[in-house]
Amino acid sequence: MLRIEFGIDCTELDSAAKFWSAALGYSVGDVDRANVYLDLIPPDPSLPVIFLQRVSRLRAAKNRTHLDLYVADVEETVAQLRALGATSIGPYRTGSEGGCWQVMADLDGNEFCICQGP
Repeated sequence: MLRIEFGIDCTELDSAAKFWSAALGYSVGDVDRANVYLDLIPPDPSLPVIFLQRVSRLRAAKNRTHLDLYVADVEETVAQLRALGATSIGPYRTGSEGGCWQVMADLDGNEFCICQGP
């Protein structure tokens, strides 16, 4: 069986854990002894584990990978994430095949997209 984990850099584990656990519906797991890594546990074991990695400083460049989160209501989810401290980057976008999404950034500036689900 393949296990997938996805890491997100952050400067502060507690605030990042609060944001991403609420955004994804994951529960907060344990932090390692060095207080560098914290796992977010998926509600369904078939989903990937998301781990947060505390770094002393974030790179100034745009992140090279990001999450696309597919939801039933983009506008509602964007509003919920803004209330948690996320920011929208640019306007809503519409693809050539009709899909729509909003690019957002978490508390540390990591970009991700909220996309219209099926």
